[in-house]
Amino acid sequence: MKWHVVCKQFSNFTVISKYSFPFSVAAKMNRGRIISLHPECVDVNEPRSDGFVSKLAEAVSSLKAGNVIALPTDTIYGIAGLAQNSEAVNQIYHIKNRDLSNPIAVCVGRIQDVYKWSKVTISESLLSELLPGPVTVVLRRGEELNPDLNPGVSLVGIRIPDHTFVRACALSCNEPLVLTSANLSTTPSTVAIQEFQHLWPKLDLIFDGGTLPKTEKQRLGSTVVDLSVPGKYRVIRKGSAYENTMNKLMHHKLEEIVTEQNSR
Repeated sequence: MKWHVVCKQFSNFTVISKYSFPFSVAAKMNRGRIISLHPECVDVNEPRSDGFVSKLAEAVSSLKAGNVIALPTDTIYGIAGLAQNSEAVNQIYHIKNRDLSNPIAVCVGRIQDVYKWSKVTISESLLSELLPGPVTVVLRRGEELNPDLNPGVSLVGIRIPDHTFVRACALSCNEPLVLTSANLSTTPSTVAIQEFQHLWPKLDLIFDGGTLPKTEKQRLGSTVVDLSVPGKYRVIRKGSAYENTMNKLMHHKLEEIVTEQNSR
């Protein structure tokens, strides 16, 4: 039986909204398949194009099957799986050889979803200034979030990349994606799929968006800031958007949480 996809338009995105998936063992035989997102193949800024829709359908089909995929973001290449799928979460830790005690962030497609999966302590105005963009906001986790994701950790990092394809994937899955850098833990982040070729056999699909900007700043990934305490902030990682993020936090009169580390 073939699976079918019914598409609808939502906030400038094509959202894959209905599935009939007879996922078989055969689906696992094409692991590491590369799908081009190059401009000549699909315009990622035109989500209503046939090319975009077909490639989005492949990504969502794979994610819904519990697989892990690689895709470009607005900073570096990342690997993603469904955050509500414990097997997918475990796969990502295994693929990256990541310490299980090291929390992992999630990605959503729109501001409203941040409220669903976390407890927001800042104004919607500030949240909308920070996201979408190269910023991960750390908030208290919501009750609906998978308990196997960062067990025992009361906070969760949430990101909305400023990248049409990634956001459309999250929207179409209608749940958060675990999204982390496409590299082994403690090794440099990647800006081209060839840089993580050693991971290809462990991934179901690799979406090739070409070489991303190669600046050292870009390779820093997103700026990570803890906003779980009302009126306060704490920078966890400076990342690629540090100065811009600090300007926005100060404009909204948030105060930095002073710790022994950042007071030196």
